[in-house]
Amino acid sequence: MRIGLPRRVFAQVLVMQLAIAAGVAVLATGLFLAPLSDQLDDQAMRRALAIAQTTAAQPQVVEDLTATRPSPGGPVQAEAERIRKATGAEYIVIMDERGVRWSHANPAEIGKVVSTDPSQALAGREVMEIDEGTLGRSARGKVPLRGSDGDIVGAVSVGIAYDSVRDRLISSIPGLFAYAGGALAVGALAAYLISRRVQKQTRDLAFSDISALLAEREAMLHGIREGVLALDRNGRVRLLNDEAQRLLTLGPEAIGKPLDEALGEGRTTDVLAGRVTGTDLLTVRGQRVLVANRMPTDDGGAVATLRDRTELERLGRELDSTRGLIDALRAKDHEHANHLHTLLGLLELEMYDDAVDFVGETVGAHRATAEQVTEKLHDPLLAALLVGKVAVAAERGVSLRLSDDTRLPDRLIDPQGLVTIAGNLVDNALDAAVGSQDPRVEVALHGEGRAVELRVRDSGPGVVPEQRELIFTEGWSTKEPPAHGKRGIGLVLVRRLAERQGGSAHVGEAPGGGAEFTVVLPEALTEPDLAHAEERP
Repeated sequence: MRIGLPRRVFAQVLVMQLAIAAGVAVLATGLFLAPLSDQLDDQAMRRALAIAQTTAAQPQVVEDLTATRPSPGGPVQAEAERIRKATGAEYIVIMDERGVRWSHANPAEIGKVVSTDPSQALAGREVMEIDEGTLGRSARGKVPLRGSDGDIVGAVSVGIAYDSVRDRLISSIPGLFAYAGGALAVGALAAYLISRRVQKQTRDLAFSDISALLAEREAMLHGIREGVLALDRNGRVRLLNDEAQRLLTLGPEAIGKPLDEALGEGRTTDVLAGRVTGTDLLTVRGQRVLVANRMPTDDGGAVATLRDRTELERLGRELDSTRGLIDALRAKDHEHANHLHTLLGLLELEMYDDAVDFVGETVGAHRATAEQVTEKLHDPLLAALLVGKVAVAAERGVSLRLSDDTRLPDRLIDPQGLVTIAGNLVDNALDAAVGSQDPRVEVALHGEGRAVELRVRDSGPGVVPEQRELIFTEGWSTKEPPAHGKRGIGLVLVRRLAERQGGSAHVGEAPGGGAEFTVVLPEALTEPDLAHAEERP
């Protein structure tokens, strides 16, 4: 049965670190012991050479070598034994120039030729070696023996038992293993502490579980239809899923960049960076209305989620438009009922001529209003919008009229966008004018060349200069939120729609008081054709 690694990360990391620590200890011990043997050999040979040099430097040894004959009781043997015992050498052999021993640790060997080659020493060279002789393996040092005139008269060979060197090596091994064991114990303790920390950080999951979680996370992040953006503690983009790239119009190259650099300045950056706090914060990125939520993480970073609310906002505005239409129909129904009651009374009083005149005046008034709008506005969408707004304004007690200089040809490139802009501004103007002394709203639309200018004036309290730029920021509103969501988006979309066409939107003070919103769209109309050019006065 094959024994594999344990599944838990804690156990795997501990086993691997213990194996590494043990391997390092064994390797370090081996690397220390390998050169130690060579070092001890070198020390032994140098010691033997030094003893040989000291012996050769004795003048009495040279005199006795030349004046006496080799014998176990001779002066050369006595001096050599004295030095041998004093230095602890295994042997000291003094030989003449023929290689005959004059001293030896075994007196029986005196007078015999040496067993190893003495030619190098007799030639004047010093020799260090480990060799095999009559006394076994030893570390040797050989030096020439010179007379008073400098001539070589013999040589000195000193040997140190090799077993003593090996004993020193063997005796040092237990100490080395003790140090290695201590280092291994320290490494095991460090491995245990590191493994415990890894266990806490990985929540005691197996490596296979972590790998599966990462794969599932990648699939989930790139598969969900919510944008997910993660930031590190320094505010750099750490993660950006596919939906977040689409909603924020960013590419994969934004990962690793600071958020301010990747997105640029604006409310979206402030919301994602945490400089604007709250839940379900609305922000506009391009033409999209986004809902953002931000959650800090333990490492100082944060994770933000983004939901696309553009469609929901569009449906909410369509609901507002539908409600406006219902209000207009209700106003018309109420007005129509009053007219019918009046007509019924005239008929019951048999005032038939007055009844005919009343019907004519009523129909003519409605027709005049519609004709006045369609005569000045040739675009059917805008004309229908303002006709409906006139009825709503009348129901709310506000006078809504077109300025005398209103002229708009039927050449709009984006009529739906202009309807959105005009509808938002007129609704805001009606809300502001209600309750004023002389409630009125005036709309001016003028097209010239390819440019369109829209002005909406009201008789409300106006906008103080300090807030004239603030009202175009997301989330700013003086009204209660509607049933379908939050306010603070309408004027932002007005400016964004204007800027998309290269135009602008700003607010100022209307003549006579109130606010005047002006939107300029320099590229809102198509080029006039030849027929239009001939019809132009």
